Amino acid sequence: MVDVRDVPANMFIDHLANYIKSHIPAVKPPEWAKYVKTGPHKERVPDNVDWWYYRAASILRKLYLGGKPVGVGTLTVVYGGLKYRGSAPPHFRRASASPIRHILRQLESAGLVTKVHGKGRALTPKGMALLHRIAHEVFQEAVKLIPELSKYS
Repeated sequence: MVDVRDVPANMFIDHLANYIKSHIPAVKPPEWAKYVKTGPHKERVPDNVDWWYYRAASILRKLYLGGKPVGVGTLTVVYGGLKYRGSAPPHFRRASASPIRHILRQLESAGLVTKVHGKGRALTPKGMALLHRIAHEVFQEAVKLIPELSKYS
């Protein structure tokens, strides 16, 4: 069986983001999403107008790879980065927690994520099944591009 770890991350996240955008109505960007930066280490808002769906897909993948509940604070560290300060040395800054929190709430309402009291959020069986199905589809696409991968199916 193909696992999420077995497929290229960029192909998986692209495919999952497109699926979320077209099939899960509970996940949609709020009005303020087109004006917000993703963290203090960024200079501008995201260039991609569908960045909300890509971040949701990436969060689902992170929850899968972690295997245990993950909190908002941990995800702010994961999506954080270096803030460049001119001639001064750069410093690490956490990502903004508000978009992450809103995405997690939307994924909860879609039934893909559940809250584990005191530990964070984890994938539900429905979310795991979705990720496995998308990984299988992405693997089939990868086999078409690189026929040598067919020996791993």
